[in-house]
Amino acid sequence: MLRQIAREVFQLSLLPRNSVNCYVIEGVLVDSGIRNSYSTIQKALQEIPIYQHVLTHAHPDHQGCSDQVCAEFAIPLLCHPDEVFRTETGLVTKDYPNRHHWIAKLQQKYWAGQGHAVSRTVVENDTIGNFRIIETPGHSTGHISLFREHDGVLIIGDAATNMSLLTTKSGLHLPPNLFTSDQQLNIRSLEKLAKLAPSIICFGHGPVMRNTDRKFERFVTECSSKF
Repeated sequence: MLRQIAREVFQLSLLPRNSVNCYVIEGVLVDSGIRNSYSTIQKALQEIPIYQHVLTHAHPDHQGCSDQVCAEFAIPLLCHPDEVFRTETGLVTKDYPNRHHWIAKLQQKYWAGQGHAVSRTVVENDTIGNFRIIETPGHSTGHISLFREHDGVLIIGDAATNMSLLTTKSGLHLPPNLFTSDQQLNIRSLEKLAKLAPSIICFGHGPVMRNTDRKFERFVTECSSKF
């Protein structure tokens, strides 16, 4: 079910309690959940047209339906250059710190979708509509976020989560080390995002957050002090 967050920004929650989210921003699908999310995405995209698809990063809970979506809707797929290999091969757990862990193997086998050719790559300060690409490596090598300056909407991918992945309780967390290439680099990326003073933050995992009390900036400061 599509939920409007801001002008031309829609959240599509793909698992209960906002456990996995994708977004439609100005006619662009951002991320695509896990492989069996396709029927939910397909139904939603009958209500709102899209003309391209971009990945914040090519992990199995973000690229699961990308091949199906791009093929059925005949739209191009975009990602950062450092995500191209995983996006095109479907070997999406390759940069996990321990890709032989049983959870990584499960995600690769049951969550990941087939690879799909990348039509165009995006880097720092490129634009998608009114959203600017922010390079935010750490969780993955080519992780990106998207920021719309005029109203402060930030699509953060997995640079941070707004829920515990164990309990599903809402709250800000760093992404799990098990799935994060370089947590210290990820925190530096969060510091970069905090300087943008976002007003609305859209997470890959967890509910959308209205950042009225600068809670996000305080969280980032706390994380920085621990590393």
